[in-house]
Amino acid sequence: MRFNDFVREMYGFDPKATNNRMELKAVVEALDALREPCEIALNTDSEYVRLGITEWLEGWKARGWRRSNKGHSGTKSVLNQDLWMELDRAASAHRITWNWVRGHAGHADNLRCDNLAQTAARNQIASRGVIVRTSR
Repeated sequence: MRFNDFVREMYGFDPKATNNRMELKAVVEALDALREPCEIALNTDSEYVRLGITEWLEGWKARGWRRSNKGHSGTKSVLNQDLWMELDRAASAHRITWNWVRGHAGHADNLRCDNLAQTAARNQIASRGVIVRTSR
């Protein structure tokens, strides 16, 4: 998380979680760390998160957290509904621009986040982070 010359790095793990669940959880944790409503430019390499919050969420809610069952008739439950509900709640307090960045393509913050996530998963560690001043 960046604000002017300050940065806070947070990371965590869940040995049973999927990549999509951890992508969602990361955004929820970041938004929950904010103490007041903010205007946010949120960068993610997860199209699942970006499209889910900007395009799919309202339809899921309107259909009672159901989505169409592609290739079949009927609907099925939205995967990770608990985290989508948390993200909907956490995002509602803020004005967010959801930006997609290509993963592993040289974006410095994306590479740093990937490194933190891999380290957290490998070593089963978590941190709520500390706020430090950068020289940026």
